[in-house]
Amino acid sequence: MPVTTGRAETVEAIDRFTAEFLGYGQEAGVIVPAASADPGCALAQTLAGALHLFLENAEAPRLAAPFLAAAESGAADVTAREREHLAAARAWAAGDTATAAERYAAVARAHPRDLLAAKFAQYHFFNLGRLDEHLAVAEIAAAANGDVAWSHGMLAFGLEQCHRLPEAERAGRRAVEMMADEPWAHHAVAHVMETQGRLDEGIAWLEGFAPLWQRCNSFMLTHNWWHLALFRIDREEPGAALDIYDRHVWGVWKQYSQDQVNAASLLWRLELRGADVGERWRDLADHVEARGAEHVEPFLDLHYVYALARGERREAFATFMESLRRYAVAAPPRWREVALPAAEGVVAHAQGDMRGAFAKLDPLAARWGEIGGSHAQRDLFVQTWLDAALRSGQGNAVRRVLEARAAARPAISVHRRQLAEGSLRS
Repeated sequence: MPVTTGRAETVEAIDRFTAEFLGYGQEAGVIVPAASADPGCALAQTLAGALHLFLENAEAPRLAAPFLAAAESGAADVTAREREHLAAARAWAAGDTATAAERYAAVARAHPRDLLAAKFAQYHFFNLGRLDEHLAVAEIAAAANGDVAWSHGMLAFGLEQCHRLPEAERAGRRAVEMMADEPWAHHAVAHVMETQGRLDEGIAWLEGFAPLWQRCNSFMLTHNWWHLALFRIDREEPGAALDIYDRHVWGVWKQYSQDQVNAASLLWRLELRGADVGERWRDLADHVEARGAEHVEPFLDLHYVYALARGERREAFATFMESLRRYAVAAPPRWREVALPAAEGVVAHAQGDMRGAFAKLDPLAARWGEIGGSHAQRDLFVQTWLDAALRSGQGNAVRRVLEARAAARPAISVHRRQLAEGSLRS
């Protein structure tokens, strides 16, 4: 695909950035010095801006702004593909992620060999809960990039999120056959096995690839280990899950959004299963509190506020909740109608108010997809709702859900225990 630049070094840097980004490597930052060295290359500037937006914090738009401004000034004579990349990044920086998703998807349709555009589109559709479109982009990319392992990994995760599990596993295994070091495909197949309750297979699958993750960025490294910890939790091995937390999940990049989410989610799940996590919430809450009250994605906010509450940062989570209430007034409906009551519900749970937690979370059962995150990640909120129901004597209200969970994953004993517990307490 053409790149408007007079420097071969810039094209090489864009190619390297693409490979590092799609492969979840640690060197995607190569695009920043390349953009600085070639201020007239609109695409390099745009990609450097987009990389900063992936920080998922309040500072990201400010950090991206100079690069996007430079791209704009050099955009007069660039290709249509480069202009669309810039328009998508501009929308993203302005907080209009729906438009960003649609514009990146338009690039992927018009230029199906542009795997970077497809990946960016998938990221936004995923956060918006628009999973059919998340898959559609991957299908376009895979059809045009059958020779590229990453495209099969992207397809595998899209298929899994749309409940097409056998196809997802085939696509993920195909990616790994082509390139063993394809961590997103490792992750996609793990999702299939987790959904189906294939605990021993899931552990063997992930442990077999774990040595390869050392070259991954902090998100992919910690997230694949997080998946391994989920299998250990379901196998009633909380000590092994805590060891994974201490050695592989928390401590890689404590300031990063996704590392904080992985850590909060794992401690939260362990406590739902009755495990004692000791003082671990405190260190996590220190780093979440340092973020201040920022609202990038609902999925992130729910983990932040729960960590603050469990870390007993009363002033910080009160400030966060007040900020969220103000933000939700003018934000898209998913913030006001789903994220805000969900945050109130999980805070109630964190503080031991199970009846209040159930009252807030129960109306949201059909809307969790709107907050972003995968099925496996969002199941945490379902687990919290179920826990609140059982602990407040409202097991009858969730009996059908408990029965369905026990039937779907019969090898996992907690489902049977919860079903029995619901019968006793109702």
